[in-house]
Amino acid sequence: MNILPVELFIAIRYLKARKKGFFSLLTTFIAIVGTTLGVATLIITLAVMSGFQHDIRNKILGIQPHIVITKVDGGSFKDYAFIENRIRVNKSVVSISPFIYKQGIIRGLESTISSGIIIKAINYKQENKTFNFSKQITVSNINFNGKNIGEKSIILGNELAKNIAVSAGDTVILIFPGSFSNMPKMYKFNVAAVIQSGIYDFDSSLGFIDLEEGQKLFAIPEAATGFDVHVKNFDKAVITALQLQKSLSYQFKAKAWIEMNRNLFSAMRLEKIMMFIILGLIIVVAAFNIISNLLLLSVQKSKEIGIMCAMGFSKFSVSKIFFYAGLIVGLIGTAVGIVLGLTISFILKYFDIFRLPKDVYYIDKLPVSIVPSDIIVVVVSAFIITIIAGIYPAYQISKLDPLEAIRYG
Repeated sequence: MNILPVELFIAIRYLKARKKGFFSLLTTFIAIVGTTLGVATLIITLAVMSGFQHDIRNKILGIQPHIVITKVDGGSFKDYAFIENRIRVNKSVVSISPFIYKQGIIRGLESTISSGIIIKAINYKQENKTFNFSKQITVSNINFNGKNIGEKSIILGNELAKNIAVSAGDTVILIFPGSFSNMPKMYKFNVAAVIQSGIYDFDSSLGFIDLEEGQKLFAIPEAATGFDVHVKNFDKAVITALQLQKSLSYQFKAKAWIEMNRNLFSAMRLEKIMMFIILGLIIVVAAFNIISNLLLLSVQKSKEIGIMCAMGFSKFSVSKIFFYAGLIVGLIGTAVGIVLGLTISFILKYFDIFRLPKDVYYIDKLPVSIVPSDIIVVVVSAFIITIIAGIYPAYQISKLDPLEAIRYG
């Protein structure tokens, strides 16, 4: 017994039986292949773009805290222990680390090449627990013990070290502006290690020294210019930052990592949307193939349409036959496209097929991240386009005169 609706049964028969309609069969195949390629391409592209986005996010969080708390005027905290205790009250806070930020100039001892530098004075042991600096070290001095940076020692980003032609064990000169008309202050530091975070802006400008060394250097004993705050869930860092902002006085500002990198992630999000729209046009082209295929099928089956109407089929039932035919073509293309797209995405993720130049991208393989929400958006979009493609031919067929269809079919 046939349990399918009669309209769906006839639609399947129409798609299967094409004895004299090779051209219409070809257009059906093209429509299915077009939908398949469109869905598969979208899934692969979004997976790669999501992979790059996640990789960049992880690299940023590998060198940048979830939340940074500083004074509005950029000054230092004279008694930062009191502020630190107020921050710890928030249940989302995992760790707090004071730091000192200063801008200056750096050059090698025996080199004339100089570069701007942002000095960050930190407690290395405490920061290493959060950011795992030890894994980012590419080369270190034999005197660097990995527990603290050391007196008159500095850790440089690898791009900054390249720019001024120094490496671990070399001596560099740090230059800071003097107050008012005084001469600039110059200090000798030994390069304890060179790190590579994978983010060019950080690797080309950051240098780390010991917190106590920074307090002596900048004449601010027992003080800091800000706090690195690490929270339980980095996705909720913005909410936690707002909570900390309310709990602190107006003199302080709390900024989450996503706000500090808003331009970068906004650009990546826009690029992802544009790629979705551009590649989605492949599915739209396939939808036009579905429309032309259904219109061609309606011409071939015009006599049968007339007979069905004479037998008592309503025009709505006849239009449903062709709507179902278009839907079947679209669903087959979408289903095959999902399987093909996910298969290729998994292959790219777990097999090193495409090698990337590490000196350019800081990664040696294509990053792939399969996000379920992206797959759902692709499937829903393809399904909607397929439904729309089947509506127009079904509407046109519903206007067909049964007598003319039998007479001229």
